[in-house]
Amino acid sequence: MKQPIEHYENRAGGKGTMHIEHLLSPEEMGPHVKMYARVTIDVGSSLGYHAHHGDSETYYILEGKARYHDNGTIRILEPFDVTHTPDGASHGIENIGTTPLVFMALIISSVR
Repeated sequence: MKQPIEHYENRAGGKGTMHIEHLLSPEEMGPHVKMYARVTIDVGSSLGYHAHHGDSETYYILEGKARYHDNGTIRILEPFDVTHTPDGASHGIENIGTTPLVFMALIISSVR
């Protein structure tokens, strides 16, 4: 069941505003999925570079253009691109386009 949209400023040391629309409740996701959400990052905003410990995260880009910092490598992302950050790796993403950056985010626990 869709959850309320959360709004964040300067998330993980990033800049500007991002919005997280959780698509499933914790009960619906079960014990191994930490988040399944539609994320929107405003123009000129970013989610700061951060590490994953005990989980992995995958993005599927729906709209916009991004600069993605992938554990030391910079990539440009556009719709239909997919990223994966495994347990122990780091990443960050910045909206470098002229429209909101929208993507699906899935965080899966590595701890069993």
